[in-house]
Amino acid sequence: MSNVEILNGNELVAEAAIAAGCRFYSGYPITPSSEIPEHLSKRMPEVGGIFMQFEDEIASVIAAVGASYAGYKPMTATSGPGLSLKQEGLGLACMMELPLVIVDVMRGGPSTGLPTRVSQSDYMQARWGTHGDHMIIALAPSTLIETYTETIRAFNLAEKYRTPVLLLTDAVLAHLHGRVEIPDISNFEIIERIQPSVPPEQYYPYDVERFGDIPPLPNKENWRKYKFHMTGLNKDKTGFPTVDSKKVEDDEERMINKIMNNVKDIESFEYYKVDDADLLVVAYGTNATAARVAIDEARSKGIKVGMFRPVTVWPFPETQVFDLSKKFKKIIVTEINLGQMLYEVQRAVKGNSEISTVLQAAGVPIRPQQILAKIEEVSK
Repeated sequence: MSNVEILNGNELVAEAAIAAGCRFYSGYPITPSSEIPEHLSKRMPEVGGIFMQFEDEIASVIAAVGASYAGYKPMTATSGPGLSLKQEGLGLACMMELPLVIVDVMRGGPSTGLPTRVSQSDYMQARWGTHGDHMIIALAPSTLIETYTETIRAFNLAEKYRTPVLLLTDAVLAHLHGRVEIPDISNFEIIERIQPSVPPEQYYPYDVERFGDIPPLPNKENWRKYKFHMTGLNKDKTGFPTVDSKKVEDDEERMINKIMNNVKDIESFEYYKVDDADLLVVAYGTNATAARVAIDEARSKGIKVGMFRPVTVWPFPETQVFDLSKKFKKIIVTEINLGQMLYEVQRAVKGNSEISTVLQAAGVPIRPQQILAKIEEVSK
């Protein structure tokens, strides 16, 4: 697809997944993510892929983990309550170090909350929802075209670092229809998992001494050739369980460091009209679109304000926020919840900046006028 199409955000995620090489989808319908499985139920058979609807979110994420083990590029999609149920499977993928993309179309909560309304309430759940010491990669697109490009990037990062990656959209972006020029897939680098270079009898799935922090992992063509064991327990290089305290701690640290040592490759963010600004807004996802409109309006009134927008929201871009805090004495944090990224900004600025907020958990988007009013108030 390279022509102009009229699609919504969920359909763009589905098409991007196919373009990235996803050939296994398992899920359970939940508002407002249901257009993703609906679209893929038609498209997966057309591209030789597998589509499976399961009885619940737990079964669907475990099936996706199993598909990754078998060499497929898998994806599952859900919303807040479903993500809560998928957390055990997410932790399993973290421990097994299996590539997996989980799309979370955020809505209000807790519990059933507001099934059809917008929220950014899963920001912290994305990072800390599963238990144990672990690191996570989470991306938050802001526009329709970014739902496409960031989905491809999610698959690339999952394969490159042998890790689950979350794509955080929301009810507004998921159902937003627009004319989008789909980039030619030849313009993208599509990353495939590195294949073992040793005979099957010499291959171990976690042989870091031989292969480094991210060992190769067989794809579906080589999976039956390279038979290997994996488990949700702490493991040694063979994939079988170990209780050796040094091996366990070394492995836990390696799983975290394979992401944290590559933050520069993983991180993505936008500076909007920051160079000459006196005031900074920090926003992400669709809420950043409202912030951009408010900033433009404020500048038309002579207020010099800019925006920092994390696209990779986990790992959090604390270095960039800290550096900005040395320039900006006043920062406005805005998000469609009652304050989650706020805590990360507060931690990163280390007291350098006075922080104000525009927060809302009413099930409706934050309007540009609300952000503009706070800009005008803070700039006085």
